Amino acid sequence: MVLPAGLIIALSLAVACDKVPLLAPTGTVITLFPTSNVVPVGGEIDIIATVIENGVASTTPTTPDTTTTPSTTTRAGAGTPVQNGTLVSFTATLGRIEPSEARTQNGQVRVKFISNGQSGTAKVTAYSGGASGTLENLLIGTAAASRLLVSANPQSLGSSGGTAEVTALVQDAGGTGLRGVPVTFTTTAGSVSPSTAITDDSGVARTTISTNREAVVTAQAGDKTGTATVRVSAPIGLTLAVPETANVGAPARFTVSVSATANVQDVVIDWGDGEQTRLGAIGGSVTVPHTYDEPGSYTVTATATDAGGGRQTVSNTISVGALAVTLAASNPTPLVGTPVSFTATVPAGTQVRNYTWVFDDGFTQTTTGNTFQRVFTSRGQKVIRVDVTTVSGATGTATTIINVQ
Repeated sequence: MVLPAGLIIALSLAVACDKVPLLAPTGTVITLFPTSNVVPVGGEIDIIATVIENGVASTTPTTPDTTTTPSTTTRAGAGTPVQNGTLVSFTATLGRIEPSEARTQNGQVRVKFISNGQSGTAKVTAYSGGASGTLENLLIGTAAASRLLVSANPQSLGSSGGTAEVTALVQDAGGTGLRGVPVTFTTTAGSVSPSTAITDDSGVARTTISTNREAVVTAQAGDKTGTATVRVSAPIGLTLAVPETANVGAPARFTVSVSATANVQDVVIDWGDGEQTRLGAIGGSVTVPHTYDEPGSYTVTATATDAGGGRQTVSNTISVGALAVTLAASNPTPLVGTPVSFTATVPAGTQVRNYTWVFDDGFTQTTTGNTFQRVFTSRGQKVIRVDVTTVSGATGTATTIINVQ
C-alpha cells in the first residue's frame, strides 16, 4: 500500500518533534536549592532545581560571601511549573553533577553535586532554553571552616616524654562540626602521626604526638589554624642513700631524694625482703626506716612517678648483719651471796619481745626487761648467756663471764 505524500510529511514532522527536547519557555525562572550549605571533600549533596514559568529574575551577587548560605541568581516567581518532561542541563565547578541532564516533574528536578576532592567555593548552573539559574558560594571542605579548636590529652607528659592525642575540631560559622575536612598537623618538637587527618562526623580530626620535650602542635584547615601545647615534666632526679651498717631487728634509715623542680606524685620502695613502702607525693628528701628480720645482702629499689606519668628507678645494696647484743655484769668479781645485775643492750630502736637468761649451772629465766639480777652461792667462774628475740622474730645472743670470790 502506498501512503499519500501528505500523510508521509505529517508523520515525519511528528517524529522530528518527538526528538527535539522540551525546553523551558521564555520568562521561565530556575532556582537552585542545596540540601546542605557545605560539601565534604570528596562528598556529595542533593540539589533541587525548581523551574517556574513567568518567574522574576534577581540580581547576581558580584562578590561571593563565604560566611552565609549559598546564593542563587534567580528566585521563583508567582507563575506555574513548566510542563512535565522539560529538560534541564547542569554544569559545576570543583565537581560534577549527576545526572548532568534531568527532566522536570511538577516543576522540579533533583540531581547530585559530587565534589572532585578539592576544597573551595563551587558554582552550579542550571539552564533550559533561554532560562538559567546559578548556585554560588557552595562551600567545599576547608572553605567552610570558620573556627578551629585544638586540644591535647594529656597536656603534660612525664619527664621521659611519651605520647599524647591531639584533636582538632573544625566548625562552621554556626558552630556545627564539619565532616570530611582535611586537617594538617605540625609540631615544634617530636613528631606527629598522621600529619594529615580527615574530620569525622563530629568535625574532629585526630593525630598523635611523640616527644621528649615541650612541643607546640599546630593544626590547619584551610586558612584557619589552632595550637595546643604539650608539656614535659622536669627530670625527677631520684636518688637512694642506704646506711653504712645495718643489723637484724634494728631500724635502718634510708634517704630518698628527688629534684626540687620535679612534680613527683608517688614513690614506692621495694626493700628486697618481700616488703614495700609507698611514700606518695614527695618533694626534696625523705628519710624512711626499715627493719630486716634476717641477716644478708638486700637490693633496695625506689621507683618515682611524676604527674605526667614519667618514671625513674634507682637501686642500692645493703648488707644486714645479725642482731647486735652486748651483755654486761654490774660486778665482774662479786662475793658469794652478793647480788649481781646483768644488763643486755641492743641497738636503739630495736623492739624486743623477750630476753632469756641462761646460766651454766642450768638455771634459765625469761623476762621482758633487759636486766636480771642473781645471787651466786658458790665460788668460781660463771658463764652467763642472754638470748634476745625481737618483735619481728629476729634473734641475737651475747655472753659474759664473772669470777665469784
